[in-house]
Order: sequence, then structure tokens, then C-alpha cells
Amino acid sequence: MQIDLNGDVGESFGAYEIGHDAALIPILTSANIACGFHAGDPGVMRATVALAREHGTVVGAHPGFPDLVGFGRREMKATPREVEDLVAYQIGALAAIAAAQGVRLAHVKPHGALYNMAARDVDLADAIARAIAAVDPSLALFGLPGSQSLEAAQRHKVRAVSEAFADRAYRRDGSLVPRNEPGAVIDDEQIVVTRAVAIARERMVIAADGTRIALDVQTICVHGDTPGAAVLASRIRKALNDAGVQVRAPV
Repeated sequence: MQIDLNGDVGESFGAYEIGHDAALIPILTSANIACGFHAGDPGVMRATVALAREHGTVVGAHPGFPDLVGFGRREMKATPREVEDLVAYQIGALAAIAAAQGVRLAHVKPHGALYNMAARDVDLADAIARAIAAVDPSLALFGLPGSQSLEAAQRHKVRAVSEAFADRAYRRDGSLVPRNEPGAVIDDEQIVVTRAVAIARERMVIAADGTRIALDVQTICVHGDTPGAAVLASRIRKALNDAGVQVRAPV
């Protein structure tokens, strides 16, 4: 029994430091690095790749909408062609910075609003999968189980990796409760840790209305900008190990 532990990192920008990358990345098995649109910049990208390389953490691209002010969490109107272009652009930027350090990207995980919109919009999902297939078809795509994103990955012959969130509330249909709704983010560490173990061992999560939802997933996300993210990730990893779950990047 195994599971990947991924985190959204590299989200600082210029003089503004966001997240806890130095403490978090050594705990993760996969790092989703912001590519400069919703967060990050070339220097932050380079430093984050170097940190992941130092600790043997697998590197992936974390492309988002061009929305620094909203941290990529605001929905934007964009055509599928525009989404395909902005995703290809961001993957290419991080791939170049990683290649300069002898690191190869392993996956792509869309960020924030782009992730959630593509989960339900077939045209945006296809645009993201097309971009990945065109830039590097060996890259995996992270997405919600049963989402349009993972169905698009299959159509475009991109490896799909299903993802769960231990610290986010779910609706009974398997979608995430929007961040602007009460209770969307779970801040009780013990509850988050318990949910992570249940996701890994029982392949399920309890939705906000009490419904038991089956989640056949390969990776669990820890948000890098969450207060105390490194401590939480450490507790999750220890609990998974204690429960007999091997924590490793997707093969």
C-alpha cells in the first residue's frame, strides 16, 4: 500500500515570501512548483527546484491563471486556446529552469481556479491535456477522481494521477467545497491527519454532509501556504508510515 504526498510550493514572488518551502519540501515526495503566473518568479523557481533536487523530491509544474493579485484562485474567462497556450508556456518555463539543474519534470498539476474549472469543463480539460501532450507526453496530470481533467488525460494519452485533499471539505458529488464557503478548509490538524490515513488506507473521505465518498487516489495534497504546513505534512507522513502506508512519488 502506497501514496504520494504532494505540495504546492514555490509561491513566493520578488520580495514577498509565501509558504514554508524549506521545511515542507523535504517531507514531500512530489513538489508542484508555481510557474510565474499566479505566483513565483524565475529566481523563486530556480531556488525551489534546487531545494527539491537536494532532498530527492520529484518536481512538477503548477500552472495557473495570470492572476498574481488573486493568487490564481479567481475564475477567469479564457478560451480553450488561451488555456492551452498559458499551460504550455508555464510548463516550458519551469522545464527549462529545471533542465539547467539536471532535473526533469514528472507531472503537471493545475492551480486553484484553473484546476477547479477544468475539473468540470471538458473544453478546458482538453486544452490542458493537449498542452501537456504537446510539450512532453511523459508528464502525468494530477486531478480529482472522476473529473473532466482525468478523462481528458486519457483521451490525449497522458498519464492520469488522481488526487485527494485531506484539508479540504468535499461535496457529496466528490467536488471540493469552494473556498469562499464556510468550512471549505479544515484547520484542525488531527482531523486532517485522520482523513489522510483514511484516504490512503480505506480510499474514502467523509463529505461535508456526512456522505461517505469513495476516493481511489494516488496522491494527497498539502497546501504550502497553509499556516504550519510543514508541521502538518510531517504529522501526516508519520501517521501514514505508522499505518503501514509507504509514502512515495507515483510510478
